[in-house]
Amino acid sequence: MSGNPQYTLAELAERFGLEAHGDAGTIVDGVGTLASATSTQLTFLSNSKYASQLADSQAGIVIVGAADVASRKGAALVAADPYVAYAKIAALFEHVAAAPRGIHASAVVAASARISPTASIGPCCVVEDGAVIEDGAVLGPHCTIGPGCVVGAHSRLVARVTLVIRVTLGQRVLVHPGAVIGSDGFGLAFDRDHWVKLPQLGGVRIGDDCEIGANTTIDRGALDDTVLEEDVRLDNQIQIAHNVHIGAHTAMAGCSAVAGSAKIGRYCLIGGNAGILGHLEVADRVTITAKSLVTSSIREPGEYSSGTPLQENRQWRRNAARMKHLDEYARRLAALEKDRGND
Repeated sequence: MSGNPQYTLAELAERFGLEAHGDAGTIVDGVGTLASATSTQLTFLSNSKYASQLADSQAGIVIVGAADVASRKGAALVAADPYVAYAKIAALFEHVAAAPRGIHASAVVAASARISPTASIGPCCVVEDGAVIEDGAVLGPHCTIGPGCVVGAHSRLVARVTLVIRVTLGQRVLVHPGAVIGSDGFGLAFDRDHWVKLPQLGGVRIGDDCEIGANTTIDRGALDDTVLEEDVRLDNQIQIAHNVHIGAHTAMAGCSAVAGSAKIGRYCLIGGNAGILGHLEVADRVTITAKSLVTSSIREPGEYSSGTPLQENRQWRRNAARMKHLDEYARRLAALEKDRGND
């Protein structure tokens, strides 16, 4: 066994309200995949594509659904959703070192900033005028908290995070390295022969329990605030433009982008590299698959897709060539149908 915490099958079943099968004293001290887990590790099966690996898995404990428990020879935990159960149990083995309370000697903190005595301000951080850092919040190395920004209680900015101006983070918000929140929105007016920059006078409000991925950018509003409601999860390298409103519990995958003043509902799933044009509305519980482009508002829940699926190159080239003749084909088909109607 390693130096990690150890848990028995019985302990895990009781702690997470799961049904135990097999030796109640089976001990695990870590996690692994179905294929690679050892006898002291826990794993899970939630995707039927990997069901063939279950019988041969050497894992000490496997989390399965009720339909798969009969295929498991050793200790098992039965869950309604094995993936969710695994996420909760795996958190027991995640070790995040406690940040030291107080302000690092290399940090620069404005006299008007308010820092909770239980907060942690890391090396080379900058906290500007009027900023507020609440109880238990953690600023990792090289974070910058601009004027009037608020970092809510027990939020964590991992490293090199910038809150530019008028940004409010709720409680338990996790922001990964390189994220920039509250930068200027892309507001421009064209005056005959040159651009005039529109002042961005709003802010950004981020609700409790949100997560912002590495190098993601969220622009502040032009007039009203850009808003993320509670429990919104953004992956890495996402662009959220000014005055966007994202409903609670929505998740967006990497490299997706939302243009200005779009409104996304609650419980939505946005696939990687998807785009949503400005001033559109997306209903609650909408799934947009990867690389889709939303060009009009979506009023009903459901799954939506656009784009061209991957094809073998020669087939794609032939189809691309035929695309140039679609209008011609349509006219010819209409003419044939007209002729047939006259027969």
